[in-house]
Amino acid sequence: MLYYLFQYLENNFDVPGASLFQYITFRSSLAIILSLLISTVYGKRIINFLQKLQVGETVRELGLEGQKEKAGTPTMGGIIIILATLIPVFLLAKLDNIYIILLIITTLWMGTIGFIDDYIKIFKKDKEGLKGVFKVIGQVGLGIIVGSFLYFNDGVTVREDASKNLVNISNTQSKATLDVKSTTTTIPFFKNNEFDYAEVLSFMGDGYEKWAWLIFIPVVIFIITAVSNGANLTDGIDGLAAGTSAISVIALGIFTYVSGNIILSDYLNIMYIPNSGEMTIYIASFIGALIGFLWYNSFPASVFMGDTGSLTIGGIIAVLAISVRKELLLPVLCAIFFAENISVILQVSYFKYTKKRFGAGKRIFLMAPLHHHYQKKGYHESKIVTRFWIVAIMLSILSIVTLKLR
Repeated sequence: MLYYLFQYLENNFDVPGASLFQYITFRSSLAIILSLLISTVYGKRIINFLQKLQVGETVRELGLEGQKEKAGTPTMGGIIIILATLIPVFLLAKLDNIYIILLIITTLWMGTIGFIDDYIKIFKKDKEGLKGVFKVIGQVGLGIIVGSFLYFNDGVTVREDASKNLVNISNTQSKATLDVKSTTTTIPFFKNNEFDYAEVLSFMGDGYEKWAWLIFIPVVIFIITAVSNGANLTDGIDGLAAGTSAISVIALGIFTYVSGNIILSDYLNIMYIPNSGEMTIYIASFIGALIGFLWYNSFPASVFMGDTGSLTIGGIIAVLAISVRKELLLPVLCAIFFAENISVILQVSYFKYTKKRFGAGKRIFLMAPLHHHYQKKGYHESKIVTRFWIVAIMLSILSIVTLKLR
């Protein structure tokens, strides 16, 4: 909203300083400061409000050290992250940008699913919360919406040859002919690192490109479901999900900024995605919200994010990566989410297999998800979280290096 206000003031009254709001870097700086203030200053008020409502965490007896002390800690703190992210975005971003619209939809959609799940657990006293099938339906529904918008909306394009545009940057007609609809994405670590999902259907003969949505949309659904579930599983000890997510989102912010900047994308020889740079404002706001939330979520936590926060975080990260054409990098960038997912899948599968074959179920890990395995081994949760953060930093650096490592 402020963006449009200052644009109006600049165009009609030539107000000094109003032109600053045209710069993504300036608005991103304001966004991260504002989101930090909201999450830290008003976050405490939200926590107090949750305490008054007796929105406390019900802890299942899992035999983990320090587990009983967490009982009664306010949950549903994901509301802090959502508000601290969306308020700066509404104030500072271009709200008619297709990528911003999709991110807002993602935040509200996944936040609603998580809120319903937390509400059932707390107020209905059902420890299982929202049934898994309904969570999956919600994630699939979001995947269909995001995938359809990204595939069919005319505002989602890539520029095939950004260097040509640099030579003749004032030629509007030349720019328009270079912006094309495409399902091309980036494959990390490969020299010719672009892959078009449509190529999977090349066996269909001429015109196969128009059926690319049959591949693209299911891929989007799978990624959103996998990453949101991974973030949900990672949220098991104080500061783990918020901290690792903030680190990963910083890397995504770098990808988004350079992919949406015609000069930098040409210099780095990476795909230029018109209008995607606006997502940098959203990312800056999201980072500020996560870091501000950590103020209260670090050990010993004063609040838990609940599914309201964890599902939202995973959904946002997935949509950001897909939008900036870096979704195939997620197994590296979000390897911690991936490891948490895999640990649960392996644990359950192996237990069922050994029970069926030998009559008694056996386990690969002392406990799943993976962070609980290390708790069972006697590590303090602060040490586990710190080491997971270090791993997340290393993975983010490796991901950023892929900009030139091909």
